[in-house]
This record gives sequence, structure tokens and C-alpha cells, in this order.
Amino acid sequence: MLNNSGASFLWPLTTIYLHNYLHESLTLSGLVLLGMSLMMIVGDSVGGYLFDHWKPYQTGVLSAALATLAVIALIFWHGWPIYGILLLVIGFGDGVNMTILNSLATWVKSTSTRHVFNMLYVSMNIGVVIGTLIVGYAIKFGITVVFIIAAVCYAALTIVVALHFNVTPEVSTTPKATHREMDGKRSRPTVLIVLILVLLLAINLAYSQWESVISVHMTNLGIPVLNYSLLWTLNGLIIVALQPLVTRWSEKFKIENVIVVGITLFAISFFMLIFARAYWMFVITMIVLTFGEMIGHPALPAWIAVKAPASEAGRYQGFANMAIAFGRALGPLFGGFMLDYATFPVLFMSVGVVQMIALVAVYWRAHSERVARLKKN
Repeated sequence: MLNNSGASFLWPLTTIYLHNYLHESLTLSGLVLLGMSLMMIVGDSVGGYLFDHWKPYQTGVLSAALATLAVIALIFWHGWPIYGILLLVIGFGDGVNMTILNSLATWVKSTSTRHVFNMLYVSMNIGVVIGTLIVGYAIKFGITVVFIIAAVCYAALTIVVALHFNVTPEVSTTPKATHREMDGKRSRPTVLIVLILVLLLAINLAYSQWESVISVHMTNLGIPVLNYSLLWTLNGLIIVALQPLVTRWSEKFKIENVIVVGITLFAISFFMLIFARAYWMFVITMIVLTFGEMIGHPALPAWIAVKAPASEAGRYQGFANMAIAFGRALGPLFGGFMLDYATFPVLFMSVGVVQMIALVAVYWRAHSERVARLKKN
């Protein structure tokens, strides 16, 4: 929650601050956001490696402290190019820290892995709601105030990690994991895990259209920017209010069936965008998207955690975070490219179809593996 609250004071303002305050081009703003996403991907990879091969606690403290120091530096130095450089450092620190957090979640055995990841998902969205709600008011007092509040969130994050994350697994590793640790070999991701990663990339590529080009689409239809921002508030409030109920419901079913329901709803929302013209249609579309997001999104990293070798939890959660970051990084570029050569409906249709193809591939592979196990037994 603290990590996402702090980050939500930074990413929504990047384009506005660079273009309106520092008078840099929109192209440069896009490159900075792309660079931040790429540094998060590097951080995901480094965090996963250090979790498995070094010390998770020390890695978590150092990554949180690194991001905190970079945000504190923004309070005093936020001109160009130091602003862009510090955002890259923050992206790297966030990437390492989020992978450590997700990897530690796989150690919890007192409750189901799905429940743990659902609670993580709720907390992350509470952070986004807090950050995006406050930043609109804080910016009126100057950009320095925004960076001060973000620094407080990151400093609190570092304190929480330092005080409470020095933990050990609740149970010892399995014989299979111990053997792998002894021989030093790293497993190759199974076909199913690779397909889950592709699905994660596809849904985040689609999701990033909401964070980029859909605001332009809505203003082209005469819908005010404020109404667009209220859709995000609606998204966050629904998740915070209903995710615990969705979690209890979803844990009654097989994880692959939950993912099929959630991602299908999520993909359908993009097909609905093809016909959206009035604001109330965007509201309904956002509600459908949010329910699909609540049901399907947290189940994907949880499924990877269940399928991954216990001794390589960090590495596989790093893969998951990298797929998410790749999708978020490629999304605006894909949307811009499609709109240069096609239309908004074609863009929405394409991301919806890509998600459904990836989902069918995941479900088919999971079904095939289950049938093969039954025959073997």
C-alpha cells in the first residue's frame, strides 16, 4: 500500500510535469515513462535473483531505501535531466522491492497462496486510490509538496520493511527444492508458466490503453478530463470494497476456472469500448473491467507461485513482474502505432482478441496437463 501510494504521486504527473512545467516534448515524456518501465523490469530480474541467491531481507531494505533516497532528492532537484534520471532510479528500486514482496508472499503457508495474493492486490489498489486522490489536491501547492508527500510514503515503506520483513519461511523447503539448491541448477519455465506470462503481458498491454490513449478518446467525444479521472476513483473504490468478497467466492473454484471468468470479463470490456460514445457507457465498461480485474488478475501470479519450484520463488515472481512491466511499457507504443494507421475501434478490437487468444492457450495447456496427470495415475 505504501509503495503504491508513493508511486501514485509520481507516474500520473510525469507527462504533465515534463510538458507543462519543464516545457519538454511529449515524445520525451513518453521515453521517460518507457525508461522507468524498463528499469522496473531490470529491478524485477535483479530482485528475483537476489531473493533466491542472496538475502531477501537485506535486498528489500536496500531497494526501499534506494527508492526513498531518490524521491527525497526530487524534493531539492527536479529540473531536467536530473528529474528523469531519478525516476529511473525509483523504477529500479520499485522493481526490486515488489519482486521481494511477492516472493515473500510465497513463503506464507498459514493461509492459501491465492488468499495472500488477493490481499496484496487489495492493498496495492488502496495505495493507488490514496495516491491518485491526494495528488490532484497536492499539486495546487506546488510540485515540491507532491514530492515531500511521496517521500514520506517511501520512508514509511523502508521503515516497515526494516522492522518486519526479517523473516524465514513458515515451513522448510521441499526435498525437490533442497535437491535443486544443492546441485545449483535452475529450472526451465514450463510451457504453462510461459503461457501465463504471455497472458500477463497481454492483459497489461491492454490495461495500459486506459492509462494512455483512452483519455484522448474520451476528450475527443466531448467528455471532460475530470470525468475520466473519476472512472479511476470508481475502479479503486470497487476493488477496495468488494475484493474480500470476490476472494472468498473465487477460492471455492479451481484457479484456472477463476482466471477464465476474470480475464474473459476483462477482455469483453475492451469490445464494449468499441461501441462506447456516452459517458454512462464508459462507466458500465469500467465496472465490467474492474470485476474482471478483481477476479482474474491476482490469480495469475498466485498460480505461478503454485507451479514454480519452491527454491526459485523469487526468480519466478520476477518473471511475473517483468511480464507486467513489459505489457505496461509496450502498451502506449502499441496504442500509438495502431492509432497512426487505424482507428480506436480497431485498437480496442485488437487488444481484446489478443487477450482471448492468450487465455485460450493457457486454459488448453492447463487442461492438457491435468488430463496427462490423470492418465499417468
